[in-house]
Amino acid sequence: MAPSNGCNRTMARAPTSRPSIDPALDAAALLRRVGFFGLFVLLPVAAQVARRATVILAPIAIALIVIASAIDGKQRPLRVTATRMLTSTAFLAGGLVILWSALSLVWTPFLGPATERLLNLTATILMTLAAYLALPDRMRSANLYLLPLGVIAASIVSIVFGLFGDTLLRTMPEDQSSVDRGLTVLALLVWPSVAWLRSRGRDLEALGTAILVALALSISPNITQILALAVGAVAFALTTYRPLVGVRAVALVCGGLLVSAPFLPFIARPIGIVALGPTAPNVLTIKAWQKVVTTEPVRLVTGHGFETASRGRFVNLLPGNAPTTMLFELWYELGIVGAFAAAFALHAAIRHSGRSATATAPGAIAPGAMAVFASAFTIACIGVGLTVIWWVTTLTVTVLVFIAVERGQFRTRRPKASLLRPRAVSPRPANDD
Repeated sequence: MAPSNGCNRTMARAPTSRPSIDPALDAAALLRRVGFFGLFVLLPVAAQVARRATVILAPIAIALIVIASAIDGKQRPLRVTATRMLTSTAFLAGGLVILWSALSLVWTPFLGPATERLLNLTATILMTLAAYLALPDRMRSANLYLLPLGVIAASIVSIVFGLFGDTLLRTMPEDQSSVDRGLTVLALLVWPSVAWLRSRGRDLEALGTAILVALALSISPNITQILALAVGAVAFALTTYRPLVGVRAVALVCGGLLVSAPFLPFIARPIGIVALGPTAPNVLTIKAWQKVVTTEPVRLVTGHGFETASRGRFVNLLPGNAPTTMLFELWYELGIVGAFAAAFALHAAIRHSGRSATATAPGAIAPGAMAVFASAFTIACIGVGLTVIWWVTTLTVTVLVFIAVERGQFRTRRPKASLLRPRAVSPRPANDD
């Protein structure tokens, strides 16, 4: 009897295809996720309670990202990217600043400390370049959403310290300077967080994040971070309303202030005397700045040498109440060559960032980029030293974060569903690392 066509017939099954599993790619994805988690979440949170959190965590996170890119090769082509970066006007002008700083070691009175500081600064710049070349060509949304979460968590920690700081600081080894550095990180990273959320259409979440950061800065009052946030908000609003005007205004103001710094004390001192009185500390600081300019005008050409401004106060080389602002220290140490090169580099970087952000995501990224430039420049002008390593590392983290946000703007839009006739759906690009 012939076998029936029932269940007893053995059916041939087509072999199911299983996606190949590459342990190396999985390891790279894990390393990259851990690196971005450290950069976006751990760093801003730890910066609220530890003075050296930024200096310690940033190199570790960047090293993980570099290793991940070396494994899976998902970064942009190295030769093309490096050539484009090395031949840009901003990079060449910045290289001139470093070269002039190295040359100024010939006439600096603090050769040993200046050499050590210059080597540390160069190492930080090389770390930034390595991280830039290792960033994925396409950022995953899952990694970028860690950024606002980290900023929110850091804001909550800062609020807790602002409310219960007297009790907590007695039981912790860190002092108030760790809180100030943490607030600086918040004042800068809030803008890429807002830019990312707005680029995803989450305007309410972006507004809530900004309000929470503003509350954290208000509870732990420090005029530097509050003023930086306010200036950044003005730049953000202006660039949102008029993108080209906002980019040009930020570039012109930042570059113009660097170029005209020696003339600022002669303008600011009469205003300060009228507003605060002739014996106010800030007015006396401006007076010391004015005295340095008038007594040694020739030194405005060459400068006194790298690291002279920070250490000259301890040996009476300049007044003890001399400003600690970037505008003063840059001219005092590097003179007209370093100041003009730095101004040109900053102006070119702002203009390039504005054009790139506008082309990538009009109305979303450019306002945040200009707000970051304005906030960082305000902090540098108020009282952060020129080459303080934690400050330079914070700027490195902020730059990398914004580049990562910009590289997350590559998704295509899905077509809306139609009941009249089907529409072809173009494949959506994979949201790779």
